[in-house]
Amino acid sequence: MPFSPRTILAVATSFCLALVLTFVVRALARRFGFVAQPKIDRWHKKPTAMLGGAAIWLSVIITVLVFSLHTTYGLQILLASTFLFLVGLVDDLIHIKPYQKLIGQILGSAYVVYYGLSLPWTGSVLLNMALAIFWLIGITNAINLLDNMDGLASGIAIIAGGFLAVSFMNSGQYTEALIMLVFAGGLLGFLVYNSNPASIFMGDCGSMFVGFFLASSALMHVSGGRSRSFLPVLVVPILVLFIPIFDTTFVTVLRKLSGRAASQGGRDHTSHRLVALGMSERHAVLMLYGFAALSGLLAIVVQRTRLDVSLAAIAGFTILLTLIGVYLAGVKVYDESEEAMALKDKPLYAFLVDVSYKRRIFEVLLDVVLITLSYWSAYAINFPANSAAWDLFIRTLPVLLFIKMSVFLLMGVYRGLWRYTSMSDLIVFAKAVMLSSVGSILVLLFAFRFVGFSRKVFIIDAISMFLLLAGSRMAFRLFRQLVPAVSKQNGRRVLIYGAGDGGELLLRELRNNRELRLAPIGFLDDDPAKNGKVIHGLRVFGGNGDLRSVCAQHEIDEIVISSMKMSEERIQEILQCSMEKQIVVKRMRITMEDLTSR
Repeated sequence: MPFSPRTILAVATSFCLALVLTFVVRALARRFGFVAQPKIDRWHKKPTAMLGGAAIWLSVIITVLVFSLHTTYGLQILLASTFLFLVGLVDDLIHIKPYQKLIGQILGSAYVVYYGLSLPWTGSVLLNMALAIFWLIGITNAINLLDNMDGLASGIAIIAGGFLAVSFMNSGQYTEALIMLVFAGGLLGFLVYNSNPASIFMGDCGSMFVGFFLASSALMHVSGGRSRSFLPVLVVPILVLFIPIFDTTFVTVLRKLSGRAASQGGRDHTSHRLVALGMSERHAVLMLYGFAALSGLLAIVVQRTRLDVSLAAIAGFTILLTLIGVYLAGVKVYDESEEAMALKDKPLYAFLVDVSYKRRIFEVLLDVVLITLSYWSAYAINFPANSAAWDLFIRTLPVLLFIKMSVFLLMGVYRGLWRYTSMSDLIVFAKAVMLSSVGSILVLLFAFRFVGFSRKVFIIDAISMFLLLAGSRMAFRLFRQLVPAVSKQNGRRVLIYGAGDGGELLLRELRNNRELRLAPIGFLDDDPAKNGKVIHGLRVFGGNGDLRSVCAQHEIDEIVISSMKMSEERIQEILQCSMEKQIVVKRMRITMEDLTSR
């Protein structure tokens, strides 16, 4: 049974072993000088013990052997993973060359593939074996690259291992599921020391063991599971390990475009970009944990639901991650002079950066997916999977794509900038959706006499199309709202004096222009009617008599006056109060210069 006392005891044993062994390894690493020193291309800021992977490896191996967890491919996976652990350990100790590590990864991959593990994605045995080797090497290096922030790689691996265990249970592979839980238990014990602030890193010995063990276990799932449906075999391993795949692909593409080597270290990973947006390191890691859990849940959904629902869920998740990737790609993590040199030396990169229509191509392709997803949703809500009405869906989908894309183009859907999407843009979207829906109905009326069609389908389609279209365009503004403002440690805390139109305009500028390094905390206003109100999530405090207490309570560094109508007497009062508290006072001015009079 999946949750017998033996299961609980095995997982607890692995966890406790990792707790003890990590403590011992950390002490030994510090004593013998196996410590990672801070570098310009690394994230940590103080010397940190290495070789934590030894504790993970020992806790998993010992527990598997003690509880005699034998499976068809288990011994081969443990032996190959141990070999990769030793390759990583040698690299941690004497720093071998990248090609030497790659050779080790190829040898380990060839070993498990020889014993029957493969990715059954094609009808060719040789091609499946080649794909399996590529998968094993890719995931191993993906986990290695993901190990760039305290607790990130180990936490993601725990989540992936947990969802692989659930997938094994769904396929009736209970011993394999227990092995994955033991693996996750060992990682959890290590995470106690590796979470922010980390006192020990897993090192290459840990990341190579963890990455190869996860990758080969995913192959064990698709090679030995009882479910032979094509979609689970194709996407479950990808979804369970989606975050390391996404991060590696994201970093590789952007480094190549910017003229940097993909293997070069740097602070340009997904986690680093989230921190650059204003998140704390802990919150950035937790957000990536959340996405890893979401992709793992999606893998379980794919196993249990019908094909069209699975495809729609995968499409929605892919759209979400694509939008986040596009948004994060715009975050500056390199010095502007370095970017300029990359543009100078890489004509192709300069072309990709400068051509404005590349964004429009992305929008057009996105809308093709959204139109399809919206129309499918309308049919899925109204008709069962085996209904004859789905034949009409297949026949009419190209018609709707043609009509809706034409109307969107004519109505100006592709003229705006996403980061400045406003109410006027939403009105344009609503008109475009309404006209395209009416146009679609008219065409279908003349072409098919509207026989067999449901009016509810087109109502639901119009509503969902508007929500998807508006949601995708508002995504960047939503990301800005979800990502916290500049933290107290990285920016000066600011009160905005004046909760009117000028104050709202100033708040937008402070939030959008992160280079100012100013973190708005709230508003001050002398109007009693505004006291206690909230503007864009920030509270309005009373100005008369409350200035000193508000500044002291919220540790304010600066006050920025947003109104030009404030009397000189009131400004002097503010200055006097600010001098007592050593608070800087500034005033926002919007000026227009007549260049023709020069």
